[in-house]
Amino acid sequence: MIADQIPIGVIAEVHGPVVVISCDTLPAMHQALYANLDHETCLFEVLQHLDEHHVRAITLHRSAGLHRGMDVYDSGAPLHVPVAPDCLGRLLNVFGEPLDDGVALSPDEFRNIHKRQTPFYQAVGTSEVLETGVKVIDLLCSFVKGGKTGLFGGAGVGKTVLIMEFMHAVATLHKGVSVFAGVGERIREGHELWHEIRKAGVLPQTLMVFGQMDESPGIRFRVGLSALTYAEYLRDSMQKEVLFVVDNIFRFVQAGSEVSSLLGRMPATVGYQPTLPTEVAEIQDRIMSTRQGAITSVQAVYVPADDMTDPAVSTILNHLDTTVILSRSQAGKGIYPAVDPLQSGSKLMDRHTLGARHYSVAEGVREHLARYHELEDIITMLGVDELSPKDRKIVMRARKLQRYLTQPFWATASHTGIEGASVPLEHTLSDCEDFLMGYHDNTPEDRCYMRGTMEGVKP
Repeated sequence: MIADQIPIGVIAEVHGPVVVISCDTLPAMHQALYANLDHETCLFEVLQHLDEHHVRAITLHRSAGLHRGMDVYDSGAPLHVPVAPDCLGRLLNVFGEPLDDGVALSPDEFRNIHKRQTPFYQAVGTSEVLETGVKVIDLLCSFVKGGKTGLFGGAGVGKTVLIMEFMHAVATLHKGVSVFAGVGERIREGHELWHEIRKAGVLPQTLMVFGQMDESPGIRFRVGLSALTYAEYLRDSMQKEVLFVVDNIFRFVQAGSEVSSLLGRMPATVGYQPTLPTEVAEIQDRIMSTRQGAITSVQAVYVPADDMTDPAVSTILNHLDTTVILSRSQAGKGIYPAVDPLQSGSKLMDRHTLGARHYSVAEGVREHLARYHELEDIITMLGVDELSPKDRKIVMRARKLQRYLTQPFWATASHTGIEGASVPLEHTLSDCEDFLMGYHDNTPEDRCYMRGTMEGVKP
């Protein structure tokens, strides 16, 4: 870490997690500087050049104990993390240091977290569907292999549980690996998630990188880039399917807003930082597939006050291939996963990519559910008997489809006592065709709820 013991400057001002450093020669942008504090090393990252002798930097540790006149040294490199094949199965912090009481990584190399974007000629386009084994996702909002998916929802609608199910699917169905970026996670949530992933047996195929909620905004602002650096390393070195999970990318935006205010920038729309689109693009544009392998990203997005027009939500939405909207009203009806089938969608939902059969079944299911949604107010006021025979049949089938699209998860098996189910897309299409054709018109609704396939269920 220590490249030169001669100080390059001193701390001139301390504003919480942001410091102004006076120096004779300006260090480069994103250069990692450090100060020695009570036998510890406090890292800084240069974010602004104020004039020819002053830079503004963000602290990547707690700022308690920093004071004016403290010597600052140059580390000789930008912020980088150690990468090695034995990083799988580990729990690390933003610097690649272990949080799981294990031994430190024995790195093959160090990688800069601010790596340049992969050149376009090395990137590989993709229009392939990535099966997850989750019925409602595979049918109505298919994942793009090598694409970006957003899970939108307020607090408590099941974003993290769904993420754990995707990690289980990548490990078991695709024999791939997952990199989990915990951005601003509560310590309790991170601890529970680690134990749940161990119980599910997918920890050996998972790397977890955490920047916790009680840490400085600099940590929360950079932990996503650290985790993405590990995902790129695994893609390039293992040539495997890599699932890059961010929970929660909205907290990355919040950390950027804190940093921006402390850097003295004027806030923009609704108080967000003026650099919001650039900061989101910096992380999103590095998520891509190359000839070595694919990085498929799943990002949980907290929606403030369930307002999808929030500037942060809109900015993130612009980069996504698939949007999965988790609805509080669905959760209130006991429909889990609480995916809103009418608002969720994917750029892959066309006949050319999905094939004629998948496209027609998905459209049929969506039409039935949409008609049921239109008639719900009439049913509430007048009752289902006032509908025409045709509408009654549509409502009956839609209610059964709605219950069929629920599913027991591996991640919740220890709490519910119901063994998780992973359903191949072919079985989902066959079952939905049977519902649409009327083969299950005499099947009770409760026999469609919380199960895998309809195999063995007789009307």
